Amino acid sequence: MATERLRSGAESVVTSACEQAEQVRRGEVSARELVAAALERIATQNPDLNAISHLWAQGSLDRARDIDESGDRSAPFVGVPLLLKDLNSHWAGHELSNGNVAMKRANYVSDTTTVLVERFLAAGFVPIGRSTSCEWGSLPVTESRAWGATRNPWDTSRTCGGSSGGSAAAVAAGMVSIAHASDGGGSIRIPASCCGLVGLKPSRGRVSPAPLRDDSGLSVELCVSRDVRDTAALLDAVSGPGVGDSIVAPVPSHSFVHALSAPLSTLRIGVLDHDPLGESVDADCVAAVRRTADALSALGHDVRGAWPAAMGDASFPARFIAMWSTNMAVAHRQLAGFIGREPVDDDVERVNLAHTRYASKMTAPDLAESLHAAHEFRRRMAAWWHDGWDILVTPTLARPPLRIGELWEDDTDAFSASRAASRWVRFTMQFNVTGQPAISLPIGRSHDGLPVGVQLVAAWGREDLLIGLAARLEETIGWSHDVAR
Repeated sequence: MATERLRSGAESVVTSACEQAEQVRRGEVSARELVAAALERIATQNPDLNAISHLWAQGSLDRARDIDESGDRSAPFVGVPLLLKDLNSHWAGHELSNGNVAMKRANYVSDTTTVLVERFLAAGFVPIGRSTSCEWGSLPVTESRAWGATRNPWDTSRTCGGSSGGSAAAVAAGMVSIAHASDGGGSIRIPASCCGLVGLKPSRGRVSPAPLRDDSGLSVELCVSRDVRDTAALLDAVSGPGVGDSIVAPVPSHSFVHALSAPLSTLRIGVLDHDPLGESVDADCVAAVRRTADALSALGHDVRGAWPAAMGDASFPARFIAMWSTNMAVAHRQLAGFIGREPVDDDVERVNLAHTRYASKMTAPDLAESLHAAHEFRRRMAAWWHDGWDILVTPTLARPPLRIGELWEDDTDAFSASRAASRWVRFTMQFNVTGQPAISLPIGRSHDGLPVGVQLVAAWGREDLLIGLAARLEETIGWSHDVAR
């Protein structure tokens, strides 16, 4: 009997996180069996993928046992194994490296717990370890000095994306069904696109970054998953402000899970299938957008070639890099507190050191000017939705997953990786500046079988619209829930 139950836990990887929790509630499998099965899959698959930076095997088994013995099955994700991204997700008493080699060497252990991690625990999740991230989340690939390259389970010569690359690789490979992710320039949507997953970047203010991070910044947090329901249910479980948050997204009239089946009126949907700044977009990415447009039109929506004019603002990339470099400079200053000494150049990757030095040359008026331009950009973008459009459809990325190491091929210029990255992620950064919700859906495949994501964007606070539309596309187009390996 025990063998059969363990087999049930092992096979549960092909089910959603919501279904795993239902299995625990029905007594078909225990939380400890789910965790043990996930640890077994990690032991088998992680050596090829390198998606895990820290593993808390015994602690997670003990936590799962406590859940089983408590008899309380009321939490929405009771007993479900979860990976926390190795970036800013502090859990008191547990290691965190932020993808940085100096923090890894120092074996930094958090002394506080973020509001989001507290909500994960309250939702019944069992964190089993950390998923890899690039250093400070600074690039859209996961190839750090601290942990090495994390590989895409669809093709291990390709990137899994970043910075939530470890989470996406682990979910796509079936190590876990859902994993924590964060997004400051596309870092949920990019790896979701690369690995064939659902990746929702919530509205700014929807999920609290308290107590350590500014809720008005570029980055927001949620997950990568294999289906829309898991994402909607998690958003229900973790939404809401923390103490001292200044931005609070509007409370929906119903739950986000309710949005999966709630009736949708006819929507005005604009489609952007090219880069308005003139950079090339791969034909497979264009084809996925057009397939999505056709499906939305068949569902009865008003679909046209239209997009915000601000998407063609040639000054935007430079303004974004100014804010991004400032964030890297802040991370550099914070490093001393994590490692107990002043950092030296070898403690930081070359690209982030270059951004830090670039920011140090900026004056306060320079930064103020960039922030003013960002606010003005946000208002111009929002005007398109205010004028009656409901959804924008774009490629998530300009190309399918890059080769491992491709961003680093020009090692003569510290900024070459950032420039190459910006050409690849032309469609994601804008919505970190505007704070709007955006979701990547695994709708396409490249000519050689790699996942290709399509991005849908709604007005600020309208995750319900994205979730409802994504659920209809999931039913109409469908995407494989099988693991990549």
